[in-house]
Amino acid sequence: MTGAATQSSVKVIGANGQISLGKQFAGRQVLVEEQEPGVWLVRTASVIPDNERWLQPPQVAADLQKALAWAQANPPADANADVIMERLNAQV
Repeated sequence: MTGAATQSSVKVIGANGQISLGKQFAGRQVLVEEQEPGVWLVRTASVIPDNERWLQPPQVAADLQKALAWAQANPPADANADVIMERLNAQV
């Protein structure tokens, strides 16, 4: 843990059960942990959807970046769709 200074401020929980943390946090996702009754820890977080979690391992992310770089350096050539379909059908 770093020796960063702790800032305290008084907030009022509104009738709808919400508090404002300030515009600098607008749209951010946060984790709210109730450590004990009346004590909450609020931390900013980045949430990864389950169906995108497979992209997170370093090797997978590196492979994806390599593939994207290749695709950008090798744009598709203009080709006639009928010719492409004939080639595909010939392979079947």
